[in-house]
Amino acid sequence: MVKNCIFALWALLPIVFSGCMPKKSGAAVYEFAEVRRGTLERTVSSTGTINPVSTVKVLPRMSGKVEKINVDFNDAVRKGDILAELNTDMLRLQREQQLAQVIKSRANHELQRINHEAQRILAEKELISDYELKTSQTNLDIQAADLAAAEANLRVIETEINQYAFITSPIDGIVLERNINVGDTVVDSSSNNSTSIFTLAENLQEMQIEAGVGELDVTSIHRGQAVRFTLESLPGRSFTGVVETLRMVPVVSNNVVSYTVIINVENQDGSLLPGMTCAVDFIVERSENILTVPNAALRYQPTGLGDGEIADIVFNAGLEGMDEEQRKAALEERSRAEAQSQAASDQRVNAAPATGLAGLVTGGGPGMRGMGPPPGGGRGAAGQSGPAERQPAPMKNLWYINGEGRLNVIRVRSGVSNGVNTEIISTEDLEGKQIILREKI
Repeated sequence: MVKNCIFALWALLPIVFSGCMPKKSGAAVYEFAEVRRGTLERTVSSTGTINPVSTVKVLPRMSGKVEKINVDFNDAVRKGDILAELNTDMLRLQREQQLAQVIKSRANHELQRINHEAQRILAEKELISDYELKTSQTNLDIQAADLAAAEANLRVIETEINQYAFITSPIDGIVLERNINVGDTVVDSSSNNSTSIFTLAENLQEMQIEAGVGELDVTSIHRGQAVRFTLESLPGRSFTGVVETLRMVPVVSNNVVSYTVIINVENQDGSLLPGMTCAVDFIVERSENILTVPNAALRYQPTGLGDGEIADIVFNAGLEGMDEEQRKAALEERSRAEAQSQAASDQRVNAAPATGLAGLVTGGGPGMRGMGPPPGGGRGAAGQSGPAERQPAPMKNLWYINGEGRLNVIRVRSGVSNGVNTEIISTEDLEGKQIILREKI
């Protein structure tokens, strides 16, 4: 029984050891991308609503009941066209009453005029006093005022019958809204209860978009800027516009600050309708006929190489674009930086070895040895520019497999990026070159 147990244990040992033995790692498998020539845009995205450039709300100039409506939604109208008519039966009765009042006032005025003329003759013969003459003149003036008021009231009623009862279009345009029906009672525009009965659009061939842009992106928006927008209702089509103005009044919603941007767009074919929502892209920067690579290629870092190896490869790649004097200066600078780094590391180790979090904070540890200056050996490494000089664009690394089957790198400058692809600037013609995008797992 004991022999059987010992045999069983020995039989299991090869299985345990074989499971613990490290597997031999194979060569990395890469996914490549091609450097291509094309066009890139940097944009600011937003959403907006399409509206007519100019709209006019028509309000009634008198109160009354709607008797007739001559237009409907989407009808084209000319300036002066009658949109609706109000009932004038009561106005016509008022006109007759006022006309009678005018006749009465005219008769009283004429009677008083004759009386005043007689009073004037008597006054010339000194048969009446000056007071009686002035009283007669005053009565004549009062009758004249009454006659003028009666005639003015008559003209008001006639104006309401002949003009205000007919609601006309103030512009050439299109009826967007009709808010009345036959039999409705409307209130004149001088009342607080008055509402618009028609809304007219001046021209639907020229529209505008009201888009909201966040405070972080609004500094990239300016008058005359090109805009591209699309609509879900018209898939596959893209429209263009131009920024007209940026309204300085902030709009705060849920503690988010945005600003309204007005965009002018053409609508010659009438496909854009008021109220449509659209996705807007403000073109901040555009570059054509440039070399582009995926952003992932610029972020790639070989996992099979140590920090020192990567630094050496990148540094050597930076030397390729230099002349002999620049290379010498760059090598001397790197050697000096390595010596300083080594001396500082030895001093820290001799003084008090830092471990754990303190070691990370002070920069200790074997991983930092030999790193030297930042990789790249660009203009700063060659000593051509001072530390305060601002580079036109940051340097990036593009990794590739050279003719010997080894990893190598190309130093390039990055330009315009649309979030997916980025422009690269290099002294070499890299179009069509295969670069490493990522490592396959």
